[in-house]
Amino acid sequence: MGVEVCDRAFDPGSILSAFTQRVDCAGAIVTFTGITRDVAEGDLQAMEIEHYPGMTERALADIRTQAMDRFNLIDALIIHRHGCLSPGETIMMVATAAPHRRDAFEAADFLMDYLKSRAPFWKREITARGADWVVAKDEDEEALNRW
Repeated sequence: MGVEVCDRAFDPGSILSAFTQRVDCAGAIVTFTGITRDVAEGDLQAMEIEHYPGMTERALADIRTQAMDRFNLIDALIIHRHGCLSPGETIMMVATAAPHRRDAFEAADFLMDYLKSRAPFWKREITARGADWVVAKDEDEEALNRW
């Protein structure tokens, strides 16, 4: 499993354990776990995440392939949820394994920058005031310029 889009909660610890078991000769494993946070003035009730099945998985697989080609990786993993998530729930995880730490760290950072700006997910914040789509931020696009 290199890419997964799912509608259920997952346990980052057990996924990390399984990922670690399957990568031989790794000198470094880096993970990032994203948590749904309340940025809507403290009254976020839920975050709805939509995607197009098939298209989203292909886009994530392409981003993963770019990371595998660009860095000296043994393996990389992307998991992203869709559906309705409450604040504090795990929304996504990336893991990278490399012979050396620099490639593992940089690949994880690369994956996060590309997932933030190029992964086809649509997010809507649901608050007591109503629901609003989350728009792209300039700083997310600027983060891509360093790659």
